[in-house]
Amino acid sequence: MKKIIFATNNAHKLLEVRALLVNIFEVVSLKELGFEEEIPETGVTLAENASQKSHFIYERYGLDCFADDTGLVVDALGGAPGVYSARYAGEHATYEENVTKLLHELDGKQNRSARFKTVVSLILNGEESQFEGRVEGQILERRSGKSGFGYDPVFLPDGYSATFAEMPPELKNRISHRGKAMQKLVAFLKNR
Repeated sequence: MKKIIFATNNAHKLLEVRALLVNIFEVVSLKELGFEEEIPETGVTLAENASQKSHFIYERYGLDCFADDTGLVVDALGGAPGVYSARYAGEHATYEENVTKLLHELDGKQNRSARFKTVVSLILNGEESQFEGRVEGQILERRSGKSGFGYDPVFLPDGYSATFAEMPPELKNRISHRGKAMQKLVAFLKNR
């Protein structure tokens, strides 16, 4: 089976993506590659960050790879946390701290509409392609559910009665922003 590098140090993302690409590609993590540094993320958009990460790994190793960047866009907060979702409460903030800050910022606000957006940058044979996935929803007033990671316990996708943190992983992977972007990536790879 052909190998492809997923340029992430996030173990949760790695598990989700391996489940989506099983029997298609062997997904190799940065840790398995022997790379344990942080990849720079200095872009002002998700697409720029995803591209920066995939190019960084491709230029260093010359191997086919992909990277993603994901953001939570909250309407009442002018699009925040957006590109800063992973470090919303500070550079080394935990998931818990980020969610706490988000709930605090939304305290008393009626409009709780939000969306998750993921951009995947694939470099295959030296050429870059990008794939986007998004899911609309609402931010709850309190956490609900123990699965998932990040903002999953407070994000209720439109049309569902369970947060991402309450859903079985298979359902979340099928309907989530990352799932949708990865489905486009998988379709692209199958056609190559």
